Amino acid sequence: MKWLQSYPREVKIFLVASLISSMGGSLMWPLVTMYVFKILGRTVTDAGLVLLVMSLGGIAGQVLGGSLYHKLGVKKLIVGGTLLNAVFLVLLPVGSSNWHLFIALMGMVGFFNAMSMPAIQAFIGFRFAERRAELFNIIYVANNIGVALGTALSGFLAQISYHMSFILNGTTSAAFAVFFWIYLNRVQKDEGPLHLQKRKQAPEGLGPKLLLGNVSIYLFIGMGSFFLWFGNCIWNNGVSPYTISQGMPEWNYSILWTLNGLLIFVGQPFVLWIKRTFAGSSESQLTASAIFYFLGYVTILTLHNYPGMVLAMILTTFGEMLISPAIPAFISDRSGKAAPFYLGVVGGMGVAGRVVGPYAMGMLFDWNGLIPVAWLAMGTAVLSVSFFLVHARVNREARLSLGGGPDRF
Repeated sequence: MKWLQSYPREVKIFLVASLISSMGGSLMWPLVTMYVFKILGRTVTDAGLVLLVMSLGGIAGQVLGGSLYHKLGVKKLIVGGTLLNAVFLVLLPVGSSNWHLFIALMGMVGFFNAMSMPAIQAFIGFRFAERRAELFNIIYVANNIGVALGTALSGFLAQISYHMSFILNGTTSAAFAVFFWIYLNRVQKDEGPLHLQKRKQAPEGLGPKLLLGNVSIYLFIGMGSFFLWFGNCIWNNGVSPYTISQGMPEWNYSILWTLNGLLIFVGQPFVLWIKRTFAGSSESQLTASAIFYFLGYVTILTLHNYPGMVLAMILTTFGEMLISPAIPAFISDRSGKAAPFYLGVVGGMGVAGRVVGPYAMGMLFDWNGLIPVAWLAMGTAVLSVSFFLVHARVNREARLSLGGGPDRF
């Protein structure tokens, strides 16, 4: 772990807090479809409806969080969002007795969980501007170590109590809110009130209409993200109910996500080799990512058994490792002070894929099982590759820098 020694102490603390938060979140999210399908006795289409409502909340949270960054400041957005997310998570066991209340609570969870995301990414990009691309990747790895630990427990916890997963997730979210409250108070004390005031000041002359006119920054990358996350719904709304229909225990499915988290850590040398050899820019990393996702869905379609799902998870995980750090790094580098706004817009477009995906794939699964779901996922991966290629072409010559450069608030 010598590579961590070059980072200041606050970065190391930030990594630990992110790991704990992601571990709590991973206790629940892979099991939502199973909970609705098995415990509540609803159809996979109903499970897709729950995820659709949660994702709609996520779109609103992403866009609103990015738009309000300079008006409210990082403290109110991050601490408030994560704390309210914890409250609604803890209320889920109570609301599960009423179907409509459960759906509404999931929508609020999606909203407040997503509202803090653009603020966290923008704060990292502003505070650690010199090494932000590197830091985005390291935090992403730390988050997924937490995912590996959490998903290793999720299947076993589900067999004891699904409600325990909800409560533990809420507890870690509350702990993350407390951490950020202490951390941001310390930043304000060390750097003075003018430091946070600069964060609150909206970029002059950069209203939403003008910002949305710069389509090369957000439109094609956002559409590629939309179709990529649409297709990725195959795991919750195709693979998950398929394992149940085949009589597999819940821990078989949670092992796939444990593999995802572990591979994100141990597979870094391979991904770094891809970046050095084939995908040096963030634009080419996005295209390579979508290709890996396509190969994973081809594997599910042709094998549709558990070993095939393991191989597909390996392939799509490499795609995830390429895209997740590349999007915030690209936007932070190219959009300067307007980064929170664009992070919210692109994040919202990605979440929109999760809105359409679960319901569409749930209906296809209820109709004819895993095969048509896999075909749909492959089609969305092809569209994702196409949009990322357009994004790369447009940005090869257009190097935008808004608000005085990417390193400034």
